[in-house]
Amino acid sequence: MDWINSIRHFFEKHGFAVSSRFADRLGMSVSNVRLFFIYISFVTLGFSFGLYLTLAFMLRLKDMIYTKRNSVFDL
Repeated sequence: MDWINSIRHFFEKHGFAVSSRFADRLGMSVSNVRLFFIYISFVTLGFSFGLYLTLAFMLRLKDMIYTKRNSVFDL
């Protein structure tokens, strides 16, 4: 049972934060966005999980490309 908690802790610490970023952008609560992804994954038989991972990958790329730098010497 301890290994389950360690796995849960790992995913909570190193998560992609896709749901929280969408919730901030849409002005909704994070729990509603997470429930939407859970419900839609049951309806579409897991397709939304692939969509979630794709969005996480694209958000990560956007963060790497559009990082704000203070000066030219921060490269």
